[in-house]
Amino acid sequence: MTAFLQREILPRTVTHKFGESPTAERRFVVSTDGETPQQEVLAMVGIYHLAPHPEWPFLVMLSVTATETDPYHSEITYSYGMTETGGDGGGGGGGTIDPNPLARADVWNFSTGGSNVPAANYFDGAGNATLKPLVNAAKDTFDGVTKTEAELTATISGNRANFDIGLAALVTNSINDAAYLGGAQYTWLCTGISGMQATEMVNDAELRYWQVGVTLIYRQSTHLLKLADCGFNFLEGGIKKRCFVVDSDGTKVACANPVPLEANGAMRVGLVSRIIERRLHPEINFQQYFGVPPF
Repeated sequence: MTAFLQREILPRTVTHKFGESPTAERRFVVSTDGETPQQEVLAMVGIYHLAPHPEWPFLVMLSVTATETDPYHSEITYSYGMTETGGDGGGGGGGTIDPNPLARADVWNFSTGGSNVPAANYFDGAGNATLKPLVNAAKDTFDGVTKTEAELTATISGNRANFDIGLAALVTNSINDAAYLGGAQYTWLCTGISGMQATEMVNDAELRYWQVGVTLIYRQSTHLLKLADCGFNFLEGGIKKRCFVVDSDGTKVACANPVPLEANGAMRVGLVSRIIERRLHPEINFQQYFGVPPF
């Protein structure tokens, strides 16, 4: 059996609530000479996903329902709306999104928050121009003091034909080896990658793919470990000795607190501790693995 006639019927509807994207519906009746496969009925009208509305071109066809009312007629309802993301990865709508999920651009989202990090400096006086070491009057460091530092979280959502588990494990917990997204070297950290299987119909064929998510965190002070270079021992002539202080009668007494050290291991007498940085995360090319957002 075949479909031989199609016509649009009323009512046609458009709905637009304040603050929301508009939606629209169109209805068609297809006449057949008997029971006919619904694929053939839909092909008779020839409106496919993401086809623009004839009057509202920024609305695209998002869903279709075909109902066989009797052996000789089928009613088809097409629902139109704005896509959540455009094909360029932006937040626009319309028909720019690609019907093939593997051809769609990645979608970026950003949010801010705070994280506790070791506190080594403080702002002295009004304004933010003067930073001083956070030490006591005897220039000893405080143990366990932390501060809240702003962090920027970037999440990337995209579609991939395959999910490379080894690659995901390789880049997780890595930091950027060069400037990236306005941040200096070592300021971005990949904290996790997820993959979930999904299925869509593309040109009446089933397409299986992976929905992949990546989380990146930016920290202005970098993701390097920052340590006060101090200890209970020092080096003198290549020999490790116990740090000491001199009491009132000139006797050397072993220190009860860590003592600041020079780069060569000598005691840094009367001075504050130097802050040394150590990299614990592997470095990779973030732009190569994650790309950049479309702005």
